[in-house]
Formats: sequence, structure tokens, C-alpha cells
Amino acid sequence: MRRLERAAGILMLTAIMVAGHHSTAPYDLVHGTIIIGEVTRFEWANPHAQIYLDVTGENGVAEHWTVEMENLHILGRYGWTKETLRPGDRLTVTGGRAKDGSFRLRAAYVEFPGGRRLPAQPQPEN
Repeated sequence: MRRLERAAGILMLTAIMVAGHHSTAPYDLVHGTIIIGEVTRFEWANPHAQIYLDVTGENGVAEHWTVEMENLHILGRYGWTKETLRPGDRLTVTGGRAKDGSFRLRAAYVEFPGGRRLPAQPQPEN
């Protein structure tokens, strides 16, 4: 009976962890997209940090992008803090654009003026 209770407990915990995970399926992670713009807001919050970026589109019209990054624990390991970005900062962000064509991007890394780069998701080991 105890084994059955343990197995049921493990199964329930696994289901909770899987349900809490946010998928990257809405993003095209094969074909990279690069956007350059100005930070309007930076949300340092779980489950994923978000950058809101105004980008000048090809036709000269402002595009309001939402850039999703990893959770705060992972970002912290790469040097991110809640103070890393401020409204008005200019950034180049590389990542996977939303498959539906909306102005959403799953960031791989962020580059600052001067060339400094910070990863926005786990990087493959070399």
C-alpha cells in the first residue's frame, strides 16, 4: 500500500511540474530573428522575465515587441538583475520570433551598445 501511495505522490508532483512549464512551441527557434529597439519596460518576474521593446519597422512605423526570456534563477547565473535594463536603453535582441507573426520573440541573447552580450536562455555547452 505504501508503494502505491508513493507512486501516486510522485505522479502528482510530476504532473504539477509539467503543467507549470511554459512551452517554447509558439516560437520559431530554428530561424533566428534580430530586432533592434528601445526598452519601454523590463519586468523582472517569474515565470519568465519580459522586455518590452519599441522597434522601428521596415515601413517606419513603431512596432511594440514583447521579448520573453528565461526564469530569474537562470538569468541570474548569466549576470542579469532587476537593474540590468532601464527604459530608454537601446538593445539588439536575437531569438526566435512567434510563429503566428506577432511582435513576440523568445530571446537567445541580448546585446548592448558597445558589444556586451548577455545570454537570455541556457546556452549549449562547447
